[in-house]
Amino acid sequence: MADAPIDCEFPVWGLLPKKETGVVSFLNKNPLYDGRDTVIAIFDSGVDPAASGLQVTTTGETKVIERFDCSGCGDVDTSTVIRKVVDGCITGLTGRKLKILESWKNPSGEWRVGVLYPFSLYPSKLKERIQEHRKEHLWDVGHKPAYAESNKQLQDFESDVVSKNPTLSPEDKLLKEELETRVEVLQAVEKKYSDLGPTYDCVLFHDGTSWRACIDTSESGDLASGPCLGEYSITHEHSHLTELDEMTVSINVHDEGRTLEVVAMCSTHGTHVAAIAAGYFPDEPDKNGVAPGAKIISLTIGDSRLVSMETGTALVRACIKVMELSKKMKIDVINMSYGEHAHWCNTGRVGDIICEVVNRYGVSWVVSAGNHGPALCTVGAPPDIAQPVLIGVGAYVSPDMTSAAYSMRARVAGGAFSWSSRGPCADGAPGVTTCAPGGAVASVARFTLKNSQLMNGTSMAAPHVAGIVAALISGLKAKELPYSPYSIKRAIENSATFLNSVEPWAQGCGLINIEKTFDHLTTYHAEPERDVTISVQCGPHNGKGILLRPKLNDVPKDIGITIQPQFLQSHLDMENKTLIPRQIDFAMNLALSCNAEWVSAPAFLSLANTPRPVSVRIQTASLPSGPHFTSIDAYDTNCIEKGPVFRIPITVLQAESAQPDSKGLLLSASAVYAPHTIKRHFIIPPLEATWGVLKLTTKDKEQTGRFLIHTMQLLPHESCRAHETQKMISVTAEAPAVHPFAVVGGVTLEVVIAKYWANIGSLETEYTIELHGLKPSCGPKLRLLASEGPRGTSLTSLRMQDAQPNATLKYSEPVIRPSESKLSPLTSRDIVPPSRQIYQLINTYNFHIAKATEVSPIVSPLCDMLYESEFEAQMWMLYNSCKQLMFVGDAYPSKYSVKLEKGDYVLRLNIRHENRALLDKLQELPVAIQQRLPQPISLDAYCTRAQALTSGKKFSSAAVPSGSILPVYFAPVPSDKISRSNLTIGHTLTGTVTFAKDELGRKVDSYELQYVVCEPPKRTTNNNRDKEKTKPGEDYMEASKEFMTNWLTKLEGDKLEQVYEEVLEKFPGYLGAHIAYLHGIDSPTDPKKLPNADEETDVTTAWCEQLITTADKVIKQIDQEKLLAYLGMKNDTRSDATKIKQEHEKQRGYLIDALCRKGTALCRLKALAQSPAAKDKLLAQLTANMADLLKFTDLTDAKAIHYGVWHCFTLKHWGRAIKLLSKIQEDRPSREVEERLVQAYQQLGWDYLVKYTQLSIPIKYPSSYRPF
Repeated sequence: MADAPIDCEFPVWGLLPKKETGVVSFLNKNPLYDGRDTVIAIFDSGVDPAASGLQVTTTGETKVIERFDCSGCGDVDTSTVIRKVVDGCITGLTGRKLKILESWKNPSGEWRVGVLYPFSLYPSKLKERIQEHRKEHLWDVGHKPAYAESNKQLQDFESDVVSKNPTLSPEDKLLKEELETRVEVLQAVEKKYSDLGPTYDCVLFHDGTSWRACIDTSESGDLASGPCLGEYSITHEHSHLTELDEMTVSINVHDEGRTLEVVAMCSTHGTHVAAIAAGYFPDEPDKNGVAPGAKIISLTIGDSRLVSMETGTALVRACIKVMELSKKMKIDVINMSYGEHAHWCNTGRVGDIICEVVNRYGVSWVVSAGNHGPALCTVGAPPDIAQPVLIGVGAYVSPDMTSAAYSMRARVAGGAFSWSSRGPCADGAPGVTTCAPGGAVASVARFTLKNSQLMNGTSMAAPHVAGIVAALISGLKAKELPYSPYSIKRAIENSATFLNSVEPWAQGCGLINIEKTFDHLTTYHAEPERDVTISVQCGPHNGKGILLRPKLNDVPKDIGITIQPQFLQSHLDMENKTLIPRQIDFAMNLALSCNAEWVSAPAFLSLANTPRPVSVRIQTASLPSGPHFTSIDAYDTNCIEKGPVFRIPITVLQAESAQPDSKGLLLSASAVYAPHTIKRHFIIPPLEATWGVLKLTTKDKEQTGRFLIHTMQLLPHESCRAHETQKMISVTAEAPAVHPFAVVGGVTLEVVIAKYWANIGSLETEYTIELHGLKPSCGPKLRLLASEGPRGTSLTSLRMQDAQPNATLKYSEPVIRPSESKLSPLTSRDIVPPSRQIYQLINTYNFHIAKATEVSPIVSPLCDMLYESEFEAQMWMLYNSCKQLMFVGDAYPSKYSVKLEKGDYVLRLNIRHENRALLDKLQELPVAIQQRLPQPISLDAYCTRAQALTSGKKFSSAAVPSGSILPVYFAPVPSDKISRSNLTIGHTLTGTVTFAKDELGRKVDSYELQYVVCEPPKRTTNNNRDKEKTKPGEDYMEASKEFMTNWLTKLEGDKLEQVYEEVLEKFPGYLGAHIAYLHGIDSPTDPKKLPNADEETDVTTAWCEQLITTADKVIKQIDQEKLLAYLGMKNDTRSDATKIKQEHEKQRGYLIDALCRKGTALCRLKALAQSPAAKDKLLAQLTANMADLLKFTDLTDAKAIHYGVWHCFTLKHWGRAIKLLSKIQEDRPSREVEERLVQAYQQLGWDYLVKYTQLSIPIKYPSSYRPF
């Protein structure tokens, strides 16, 4: 058999494609125009300066010249200053002794200390890798032998003792319990094991020249083993944090040393982007980025605490950093492969500052369009911001990429990636300026343990364009030719290669072509519009273009357009001395051209520095169904060949005339799908339509089709994600696809069927679209009030439809107000140049979780907004009562939920703005704490209000004919189903309600459900009735007694003794006074009073005997036998049984308290005793005391548990002690209890648990909250 031929020439040019856009040819002709003398700022997840190809430029200079984390994720509070060095050491904030190196220079003698939490820096996959390693090498190596040994000890005891003595002595019973408990607690710690991560002490000092910081990655104070770095801007020093993580870190210092910024990366995305834009491999030029000579500034806008999500704070800080750095260097290009979807266009604080960077600092800003196609109007923000000054980039895939990078078995024709977001924006702006290769095999960060990686997305297309812009500017600088961000964008648009096989909304003006763009810039560098961008405002909402979704046979639309030039400003020319002459001199005569017959526009426009209104008429009635695009292009009559000076984009989405038949079928069609094929249907659903179904089938038994299905409706002031479904489905002859989707009646619906770009071969398919509907009169939300009783809604149907209402409440949403608000100015890195001070508001909220549940804080006025928000930050941090950080969230609450155990919590909300007055209005801002209910609550539905009021026959199902109305009533939630313990004003329950019986309809046609609860019922108890019978004088004496008794627990020393005597004198025989006195001198809940195995007891014998004497006064006055007899009663039929029960329960509580206080005193006395005889006597008393206590309660009782710990420590039953301490820790976590656990682990030789617990203490019990 002959060997198959092997092609050994690997198409490396397809791994990081550059031929498609002319880059290879351009650099071969102009090798010095490779980006040298240019700077690209990468707004991303952070760039790794240690990654392959990112060390140096083509001229041998440092590649990554600046590196900042703008998110605040790596901020370390170093405001604590230590001046005292003892034995060459200082004490860090974790309490560890930190060894100062003798070689360090510190003329000031000031050592600033802080704490770094590396797990807050790590990307999720790196964190998982480190956790797996730590589990294997730090936990399992100790836990498995300890567990095996404990099991062996128990088995040995059972075989040696239990098997030979069926009746165990009390001592053996305790010992058996101890051995069993050791096994039990080891099982428990394994089950609850959670690696919170290391805590690294940081030491910051000034060596006389610059700041230096050392990070103690040893967690033992060995500073010599950790990285010691100077400020990156000065030294360009960087290092991995640890050898295991390979996370490259560097440092910056702010606020005169009060803040140390540790710069890491929240993902490898930014490194990959930088490598595409400017990577340099001197020995492997095919791996070079587009502009290998360019320098990089890394500005991290993604936040590891938010799984790499960008924040308003980070974006504004990054813009400020560009403005500040512009004082010492020219930043030429910004690449931003980030973005979200905004609910509306043309407003938002972040967008305004982005525009300022372009318009005042002359930076070309390139941004990815997004990966949310194939539906139209899916471009993100940015580029969808107030002014069209950004270069939005779509993703293109070439045939070379399919074979080299994607290893496909057959080459596929070039085209737009199926998922690449399409224009236009909601206001008609194109959104996509150009397209470029949207995939590459490029360098990635070292923490991935990879050299390079294939990644795709418009995130990869944008840096390709950013690299081209850098190369263009490099050439223009070399030729000393003027340019501006506006002229560069215009040249890209007028020189792009339009792809006939790609829709205009996916490619913009076409595939970018560097050679033609450079020719355009060099040829037309002196044109009057070079430093001018033309503002186009269309219609009543001032859109940046025209987007029409007309009704069938709609009348012609006359649309007013205002056209106005906007001039490039200079941050160096605050008085506009150079701007004003240019504004005065500007004048252009323009010819307006449009190739669409359905658009009527003026032929000419004379434009000067003034707004010019014009009107265009668009006639859509004659257009066939489907999407239509054209533009009104404005040409300079003096030089038509340079291309349009500006464009007015026009998109019309013409709906189909089909209407659903009696079975809901709207249309049936067939098509042959090749890779990249897209079929779009635009439909105006009837008002009663609420859901649709797409069915896709094929008869081809040899192929599997992969289709990206996207349905979308765009409503005013709602993003494209608000009413859409997007799903990848597979279609075979045996498995047709069924895809249901929600519908809003009367709003243009786009249904897109796109064969995935990488699905090789053609496939003939048939598909149908059906529309169905059950429309409730309540609208998108059904709101029920407990105070209103049964509440109804009416259903109307599109056609005969079965209704089966199902309302379920899933969440409880108590609303809380801040307990504290602090409004203050931020520091120098949060001042917008030249002097716009940003302020921050920190609101603090306290709340309690009664039972473990999933929690998501919701700040409704600020939610689901980022780029369109008028505020630049809405981050919250959630802490437990010990200031341990539990979770972090930001603008999109649906992304951030956390499982919380029972306990008290603190939420800190951070909001920023430069207008202090706006923040001042938010100091009482309420927050809803959404909590998942333990069990969903179903609401009963009824056909009539009468049935709902009387709890009659429930609604099961009913047919709703077209044109009829069916009322549905929901009864209020019974009060016994609602937890009444934590009801607050504004408290609601939320969930969903569906009305369709059809299974597909129930999946997608659901509505928000909100139930407003009222305060819990107030019932008169027997206690209150009894109190009503008492005389005022008796009430006064009882209140006086309670008041004085309560104060006993708060007093100390002589004052305690004085009040104690007064209470006894005034109320002789009152046992509560003795108990309060005992609590005053020996608190039963203070963790500091727990036994300490490492220290001798700090009390005297006299103190213990006083405790025992007082406790005995209570014990002797209570008849224990009589009390036990009563507690053993099953039923008490006496008329005053409730009062008798209360009295006996009070006696039981007094007795338990007294026995516990006496027991802890006996434990202390045993520790103080010297002779064996005295110890034995005290042990006997202790045993008897414990026996008495266990008759009335067990040691897990909150009153007895501290005594239980004392008892276990005294008997050296460390396993039982651990169990009780763990219970205390669950209920009331504290550092003192954690330290007692460490002592118990040490006594048992469980060194791995000792280390695990000790290392977790700094993260569980920090001294302060973390910075935002």
